Amino acid sequence: MDTPSSGIPARRESLQPGSTHSLNLPLRAMSPGVVDYLFRQLVSGRPSEDVQWEREGIALAAQPEGAELARRLSETDIDALTPTELFHYVRAAQRLAAWAEDLRQAAVGRYCHAGTDTPRPGNQAI
Repeated sequence: MDTPSSGIPARRESLQPGSTHSLNLPLRAMSPGVVDYLFRQLVSGRPSEDVQWEREGIALAAQPEGAELARRLSETDIDALTPTELFHYVRAAQRLAAWAEDLRQAAVGRYCHAGTDTPRPGNQAI
C-alpha cells in the first residue's frame, strides 16, 4: 500500500484510472429510514426492492390520478422509500399536480364563461 501526502493509506487498485473504486465519485447519502429498511430486508433474507408493496396493490406509477393517488401519496413515509421508490413517488406527485391544475383551469374557464351563455332577464329581445 502507498501512503499519499494526506497520510491516509490507499490501495493501488483504487487509484488506477478506470477503476470502479475511483476516489473521484460523489458519495450518495441515504436517509435513516432507507438504511433501516435495507437492513431489515438484509436480515430477513429478502431483496432490497420492496416487492411486497408491489404485490399489495397497484404501483404508484400505474395509479390513476385522483383522490386515491392523493391519499396514497399523503400517507407514504418518504424517509422509508428506496431511491427507486422515491423516483416513482415524485413522478406520481407530478402527475397528480398536473391533473389538479387541469381541473382548476377547467373550473376557471367555466366560471368566466358562465354568465355569457344564458340570457339575462333585462336583456331579452322582444
